[in-house]
Amino acid sequence: MTGAAVRNNEAEQRYELPVDGDVAIAAYELASDRVVFTHTVVPERLEGQGIGSRLIAAALSDVRKRGLRVVPQCPFVAAYIERHPEERDLLG
Repeated sequence: MTGAAVRNNEAEQRYELPVDGDVAIAAYELASDRVVFTHTVVPERLEGQGIGSRLIAAALSDVRKRGLRVVPQCPFVAAYIERHPEERDLLG
């Protein structure tokens, strides 16, 4: 599996993780000082490889660096935060 780093595509309001010609995305909306994650999409052929978790970990790290808060409307992001209590301080 080859892939680039996760990037924040601000124009499209989504974090992107290119892997082997496909792109996993975590879409969001900015609302004041909050990043509202609306949905996550991992291409079917990449499912089960930890791509989604890698994407969300990097996205949350970026949100933290920017001093913003997270609203996890997306069930995948909510489940990730539930499994990683060290990220819960971002909720708000």
